Amino acid sequence: MTAQPDLFDRVLFRSRRERALRAAKPGADFLLQAVADDLEDRLLMVNRTFRTAVDLGGHTGLVSRAVSRSGKAESLIRADLFRADPNLPPPDLVCDDAALPFREQSVDLIVSALNLQFVNDLPGSLVQIRRALAPDGLFLATLPGAGTLTELRDSLTRAELEIKGGAAARVLPFADTRDLGALLQRAGFALPVTDLDTLTVRYDTMFALLADLRAMGATSVLKDRSRTPLTGKILLRAAELYAQNHSDPDGRIRATFALVTLSGWAPHESQQKPLSPGSAKSRLADALGVQERKIGE
Repeated sequence: MTAQPDLFDRVLFRSRRERALRAAKPGADFLLQAVADDLEDRLLMVNRTFRTAVDLGGHTGLVSRAVSRSGKAESLIRADLFRADPNLPPPDLVCDDAALPFREQSVDLIVSALNLQFVNDLPGSLVQIRRALAPDGLFLATLPGAGTLTELRDSLTRAELEIKGGAAARVLPFADTRDLGALLQRAGFALPVTDLDTLTVRYDTMFALLADLRAMGATSVLKDRSRTPLTGKILLRAAELYAQNHSDPDGRIRATFALVTLSGWAPHESQQKPLSPGSAKSRLADALGVQERKIGE
């Protein structure tokens, strides 16, 4: 079988993430903060504690603090992505979330926020995560899904088509919620669940949105991207189109973030399992109060 070509430039992703950590623009972590708070709430609803938890990515310490506040982890490993965050105390380890360093069945909880969308082999990464979890261990992650930054994609594409007669991909493709759920099942997780929350953020201009994306280290790292930067003329036209088509009555523009949260458990004999076919003790026809008939009657 021919290997699929890489979609993302991981070297560029690493460089942009490191730049974002060095710059550390105050307030630019609002999206990560919202995700960390949501993950904390989800952990609080889990009726158990975990011996060893991993903050997979470091996440400027926000996810580690959220896990600690939940009280659900007896010990916590902060695994910074690519390099140690210079603004925090040293992490427990530095790793690449595409090549996990954990032994099989060695940890009980793995949490990731807004990182896995940049992994080239997401099915393979999910398999690695599931193998690293001890039986009945939990994986909890949030990543952007389809519909994220749709307004920005629309505005940049229209402007480039209008001025150049053609357009390159400028915004990352994001996976559909159902596809992500199917990947959890394919990776061998038990009781897989995916759900979608939509967050709409408002800005004065498109340029303020672009500045925040740069500060997050979240600008496009497509491997097959155009090496020609957008001209000032195209960017100005895109900002005009954005304001015309995606603004509120007060003139502020909208930016949509579709946040997909995944959860799945490492299989364990104590977990609930679906009933086998033919094991029902009552008939559906009786419950519905109708006469049962064979196909063709």
